[in-house]
Parts: sequence; structure tokens; C-alpha cells
Amino acid sequence: MPHLDTCLGILRRLIAKGDPTQVPLAERAIDEYWEATLPGARKSGLRVIQQDVFAQLSAVIGDRRTFAEAVNSYIEKKLRE
Repeated sequence: MPHLDTCLGILRRLIAKGDPTQVPLAERAIDEYWEATLPGARKSGLRVIQQDVFAQLSAVIGDRRTFAEAVNSYIEKKLRE
């Protein structure tokens, strides 16, 4: 679970800042989690990350909310792969 915890930490910090120029960093954190995780556990772990993003999404406004929505969209894209 260290990759999951690392990804969650990065995403939480980035969402807290809400800087739209940092979306590629969030995508990279998700991609690194994806690559470092066994194929059978990728989607379930990504759903855990998505739940955390949803929790933050409901608690933030403005740029932070927009950032969290972008992160969630990227997660949805990865889940469809």
C-alpha cells in the first residue's frame, strides 16, 4: 500500500493548492501508482483514490473544486482502460 498512500498524499496536497497548471503532476502521480501496482489490484486501488478525491471535492470550492474534478476525470479515464 505504500504506492497508494504516496499517491493519496500527492493528490491531497495538489487539490489543496488548486493550481490548474499542476494537473499534469496529479496525472503523473496516478500513472505512477498504476504502473507500480499489480494489475489485479489497480482498479480497486484507484477506486479508493477516487473516493478520497470525492471527499475532497465535496469540501472545496473554486479552483480547488475544478482541480479535484479534473483529477476525478482522469481517474475515470484510467478505470475505463
